[in-house]
Amino acid sequence: MAKPTTIKIRLNSTADTGHFYVTRKNSRKMTEKMVVRKYDPVARRHVEYREGKIK
Repeated sequence: MAKPTTIKIRLNSTADTGHFYVTRKNSRKMTEKMVVRKYDPVARRHVEYREGKIK
């Protein structure tokens, strides 16, 4: 069976609050690690979120 093109990833906050978002990305088109600026409700400001594996 073929591998799916989209995979689930976990976006971890760089503010060390423990907050994370779960999203999907196309692993064939976007081969590098995803980095996005999103709102962290624990820190109450926008911070960078970096891609990590879902455990």
